[in-house]
Amino acid sequence: MARLMPPMQESSRLVVACRPADFSASAIARAVEDTNAHLVNLNVTSRRLDDGRLTVELRTNHRSASAAVRSLERYGYEVLELDSAADPVADATDEMLRNRAANLLHLLEI
Repeated sequence: MARLMPPMQESSRLVVACRPADFSASAIARAVEDTNAHLVNLNVTSRRLDDGRLTVELRTNHRSASAAVRSLERYGYEVLELDSAADPVADATDEMLRNRAANLLHLLEI
């Protein structure tokens, strides 16, 4: 697929899919901005999936788009591709901290 956006440091690129009737640029922006990231670019591509869904290419201003991916999926969008410049060690640390917080909350409920 040809890239519609020039390369940019400190950003992540995502490709999401949705039915044409479900496409809403404001809902996509809200899903990304709910994670304290900014939507830098949003492009509807000409590529359609076999089931007729649109593909939308996004760029956020965060190196790690894992929170944006989870948020977009909560809003009903399927993330097809993710190009992130995130540090895998930082992502592993974030995941470890989330697990520890979940374990603590579990212990507090007992």
